[in-house]
Amino acid sequence: MGEIYDVVIIGSGPAGLAAAIYAERAELNAIVIEKNVVSGGQVLTTYEVDNYPGVQGIGGFDLGMKFREHADGLGATFVEDEVVKIETDEKIKKVVCAGGTYEARTVVIATGASHRKLGVPGEEQLTGIGVSYCATCDGAFFRGKTTAVVGGGDVALEDAIFLARLCKKVYVIHRRNEFRGARSLQKKLLSLENVEIVWDSVAEEIIGSDHVEALKVSNVKTGEKTDLAVDGVFIAVGITPNSSGFEGLADMDHGYFKAGEDCCTSSKGIFAAGDVRTKQLRQIVTAVADGANAITSIERYLTEE
Repeated sequence: MGEIYDVVIIGSGPAGLAAAIYAERAELNAIVIEKNVVSGGQVLTTYEVDNYPGVQGIGGFDLGMKFREHADGLGATFVEDEVVKIETDEKIKKVVCAGGTYEARTVVIATGASHRKLGVPGEEQLTGIGVSYCATCDGAFFRGKTTAVVGGGDVALEDAIFLARLCKKVYVIHRRNEFRGARSLQKKLLSLENVEIVWDSVAEEIIGSDHVEALKVSNVKTGEKTDLAVDGVFIAVGITPNSSGFEGLADMDHGYFKAGEDCCTSSKGIFAAGDVRTKQLRQIVTAVADGANAITSIERYLTEE
């Protein structure tokens, strides 16, 4: 029989790295499995992070590297591999990967979530330099400027209301002639003088070279195309939890593991941290908190078991 770890941490974004740091400080025998070459998760693609306490204005890549350096400095063990499945039939969990199998008493799933993309020209190239998927993260960079929000659900409406407090003008691009979001949010949004709704329209292209200059929209009924001069485009068409392959492992809600702040799932010894669990706010600071809470719960679980 090979080595049995106290905990296998799957994913090395902010939640996974915080879990690794807390696991090392708790002197747990832990290993982090990350399928990507570089740790950090979504934060790596963020041009600038302005809301993480104590490091105002730091680049997302630099913050991710600091998290990893901290874990490395404490002696955390990392392996690059991709998880295929987790077997929980026995008290010892088996994390089956493409390159091998790891056994542990507990598992932290910190695989994060991915923003749904529009898939239009200019989106990938301008992400982080005008294209954003998080208004509360990046809205402050557009104070006094003109922005557009693409979407029509609760998140899109909340983003537009938030941006309207900061921006000179906010366009909301929605493919239908009515919103799907909560009536209270609709009422609030439609009362704002600096918000213009572009109904029955879809984004076709984000225009710019080293920054966003315009958003090309097309009316789905008339086919008319318009270029809106904007400084930023906020895409709010949903996020998808990175939980594929974990179905049936524990109770889920639309792909998110049902877990509270203690990160305990319905399956004994399985913990979910960061964007992959049900939660109100998905930010770097809450992901880091989850990593800490998950290890605290694991320490209690290992003691009780």
